Amino acid sequence: MSQISTTGVGCNVGGIFINVLAYADGTVLLAPSWNALQQLLSVLVMHIADIDLTCNVKKTVCMIFEPKERSRNMSVSFPQFKLGDSYLEFVKCFKYLGHMITDTLDDDFDIQREIRNLFTRTNTLARRFGKCSTHVKITLFKAYCVCLYDAGLWSKYSRGVFSKLISCYHKCIKFFFGFKRRDSVTRILFELGLPSFNTIIHKSSVILSLSRQTS
Repeated sequence: MSQISTTGVGCNVGGIFINVLAYADGTVLLAPSWNALQQLLSVLVMHIADIDLTCNVKKTVCMIFEPKERSRNMSVSFPQFKLGDSYLEFVKCFKYLGHMITDTLDDDFDIQREIRNLFTRTNTLARRFGKCSTHVKITLFKAYCVCLYDAGLWSKYSRGVFSKLISCYHKCIKFFFGFKRRDSVTRILFELGLPSFNTIIHKSSVILSLSRQTS
């Protein structure tokens, strides 16, 4: 990481020079041009070999973020990057740290991922704990279905996809707790003491904001 960060090759993000992000065993390289990124990849390969490590090329991909102003777009296609003796694939969407990142920087794919996960988690809870008491089911639902940890990152999405997530949350509550389809969501949330979907989104945004202030 030190060798990469001191190359002087990278991007200016909000006045801060950034060329590498790392978390656990995941690494992201940022560069403003094809040549710059290939240079960083070459530095990476050279120095991980010194500590007897390798990159998993099956999980290593490249993504191009086009400028907002199309007049600044120098090219729409680039040659493949080379990592050691392997060539890397270009993708338009990739899952990183549980979050779906797209080359258009919108959050529709990640919200759709959350919809699928919410239905899956609720079905699992219903299958395993459907006969438990309401108190136990409330505790389980709060633990497994209310925590949308990356919702605070959502900033660019279509209204239709977001509405589907809200509807998914309400459907899951009614299904898991045995309410009817036409029952009032407001009354159900009040009876169970569960947060509204807007409350969940607001809380996620506040937590993200506080974490940024303390970091």
